Amino acid sequence: MTVRRTDGSRCIEVRGGRVNNLQNLSVDLPLGRFVALTGVSGSGKSSLAMGVLYAEGSRRYLDGLPTFTRRRISQEARPDVESVGYLPAALALRQRPPVPGPRSTVGTMTEVLAVLRLAMSRLGTHPCPNGHPVPASLQASVTELMTCPACGATAALPSAESFAFNTLGACPTCEGLGITQQVDEATLVPDEDLSIDDGAVAPWRMLGRQHMSLIARELGVRTDVAYRDLSEDERDIVLHGPEVTKHIVIQSGSGRPFPLNADYENATRSVQMMARSDRSTTGRKSADRFLVSQVCPTCQGSRLSLTARASTLGGHDLAEVSALPLRDLDGLADDVVTGTPADLEKAAAQLTGDLTDAARPLLTLGLGYLSADRAGGSLSTGERQRISLASTAMRQTTGMLYVLDEPTVGLHPSAVVGLVDVLESLVASGNSLVVVDHDVDVLERAEQLVELGPDAGAGGGWLVAQDTPERIAADPASLIGPYLSGQARIVVRERRPPDPGLGTLAVAVTDLYNLHSVRAAFPAGRMSVVTGVSGAGKTALVLDSLVPALRARVDGRPLPGHVVSLDPAGITRTVLVDATPIGANARSTPATYSGAFDEIRRMFARTEEARRRDWDAGRFSYNTPAGRCPDCEGLGELALDLQYLPDLPIPCPTCKGRRYTDDTLQVRLGEHSIADVLALTVAEARGALSGSARLARILESVDDVGLGYLTLGEPTPQLSGGEAQRLRLATELRRGQRGTLFVFDEPTVGLHPRDVATLLGVFSELVRSGATVIVVEHDLDLIANADHIVDMGPGGGDEGGRVVAAGSVEDIRSSTASVIGGWLDRHLSRAVDAAHTPPDHEH
Repeated sequence: MTVRRTDGSRCIEVRGGRVNNLQNLSVDLPLGRFVALTGVSGSGKSSLAMGVLYAEGSRRYLDGLPTFTRRRISQEARPDVESVGYLPAALALRQRPPVPGPRSTVGTMTEVLAVLRLAMSRLGTHPCPNGHPVPASLQASVTELMTCPACGATAALPSAESFAFNTLGACPTCEGLGITQQVDEATLVPDEDLSIDDGAVAPWRMLGRQHMSLIARELGVRTDVAYRDLSEDERDIVLHGPEVTKHIVIQSGSGRPFPLNADYENATRSVQMMARSDRSTTGRKSADRFLVSQVCPTCQGSRLSLTARASTLGGHDLAEVSALPLRDLDGLADDVVTGTPADLEKAAAQLTGDLTDAARPLLTLGLGYLSADRAGGSLSTGERQRISLASTAMRQTTGMLYVLDEPTVGLHPSAVVGLVDVLESLVASGNSLVVVDHDVDVLERAEQLVELGPDAGAGGGWLVAQDTPERIAADPASLIGPYLSGQARIVVRERRPPDPGLGTLAVAVTDLYNLHSVRAAFPAGRMSVVTGVSGAGKTALVLDSLVPALRARVDGRPLPGHVVSLDPAGITRTVLVDATPIGANARSTPATYSGAFDEIRRMFARTEEARRRDWDAGRFSYNTPAGRCPDCEGLGELALDLQYLPDLPIPCPTCKGRRYTDDTLQVRLGEHSIADVLALTVAEARGALSGSARLARILESVDDVGLGYLTLGEPTPQLSGGEAQRLRLATELRRGQRGTLFVFDEPTVGLHPRDVATLLGVFSELVRSGATVIVVEHDLDLIANADHIVDMGPGGGDEGGRVVAAGSVEDIRSSTASVIGGWLDRHLSRAVDAAHTPPDHEH
């Protein structure tokens, strides 16, 4: 199906798209416009956006590079599409950006720190060789040499690189990381009842270090007695002994003696060597469990050397400036301009202008509470995505195609307006924009909506509607239309008031991040929602305080140091359901993760043909050699090495992608081979496979959370964050729930409003079965269905960290202190008004 062009302008012409579940899709997307893709979860939106548009756009851009360069760049596979015409070079902002490394900060992820370092170099006050302060001057900036007005000493003007914690300005102790790692000696010998010969010294159990016990014996340590019975001298040799060489005899694999001279590594040094030499391998992870991190005592976590911290800008050193919230940089810029000599006013105006320009997109996106020194690895998924978007906006490119996957992830309704402003600025600069999203406020601002569906999986991948948001709102074929028009039902579950008889789950926190003397309460046996702007303290309260405190109480351990009190209200089990990917490769599937595959294999093993061949359930696993294809080892595909092109995954020519040997596939359960079963969707399998009550319960639980469209054999790493979260939830639905707390971290990620209603039905079922549910969320549909709301804020960072309002939906709607209250009232009122407005027949 090809849609007419709305204004005669040139369009991106997609013809015959077949990526994932796209049904030979053809569609025209106008260039230079803000286009939004919507549809139910699994309808094919991301397949079109990321699998076709971005993959093909980035591939064409890379095709212009030399072949050697292309080989060194990770590339998307060629998409399964007949043709894509008039496609610009493409950049993508993914739903889950990669977690930055330990040297990454908000400042390095943006232009902020680069401008600060340059401003510090050119406009700052620096110490002369005798320690006198030398203020900025035009002469120094021109000659790169400063002269002290007090003593006449001269010195080179520090460069911007002098303030970089990754190079010249790095603290010598932590090498610019801000933290140091020390060996935790308490972990080296976890069980003192064991002897060294029996493996008491944990680091010596690692590969290549098992012979250390022989050297210790040569040094006079008794290795055949319990470690607790060793003398202090013997223990000191084990933990801190000298680096000496001793002659020992080890046994070879065949049992023959093998003499050698070996160097001794005490237990502490063994950990240090593992950490030093295996930074990117499993050895590094092995070392981590013996290490404890602490703030660097030399730089106090600033990452900077004493010399780099000796210069000041506006009265603050770089560590102090980097610790300021980004929203305070405007004030710093004013102070710098005011205090700058007249001959540097022009340079000061330019540099401070660059600083505020670098921070402005971040402020627009609601990230003003972050500081430049905030570690990149500590950022949430939504924060990382918005920083990427802000950096993109700063580049001021033109003629590009930007593909954004769920940019509203983790975004409070109050920040969506700023997000749309940034998106529209990209289009205004002459770029094309394709956004995958479900947020009605974003969809309403798009110039054109493209809706895929009508269902998920095999029932999706078709073009349902394409037009302006106003026309889509009136289109009876559209599933998003009722939500755009306000006609859709918002409250879909019976809200239940707290039951005093069930008690109240309560936690009190002293000091953690921006939480200071905070107490929060949640009615047991009910569904509570914790909301607030980014950085308000939601994660610190729920995931970093309440959850670990409950688990510590159940395990009989002390509460975390920052938790001063906890009333568990009868909670004996805590389940955290988040959106992290499931599995590491294609061997992990919905069938294996849910446990359905174990029962399916047993069902095949019980067939007459399998019993005749004396095959057990293991024969039907693609993870064991017995029945799997020997060439692809059960993966169903091979990676074809194309040398200077990206590896091309192709179906295994031996098994044709079916994972198994031919004789294994001859055994059939009804009409299906084991490969046929893996190709079924969950919903299809419920109807096709009978005879096992356990399998029926498993498949029902997956179907009930709205994942009936998933095929049993598709790789779980390819699932969206929301799909991964619901698959985890499905595994819990089969258990008794009384005394269980379920904590959900933004479960509506990637969900269409219709799918949110399905999820709410699952939450209601959990509550009916005796569970307590706490959801950290921004989605207004979900918040409107809560039994109890805890609103945190009012702002982010040091302007947040408080419970500003708590109570029922009606309490929050009428609260003047609540940040979410006004948005919630607007959302519910719009739905009520639409319900009483006669339909518009003009469309």
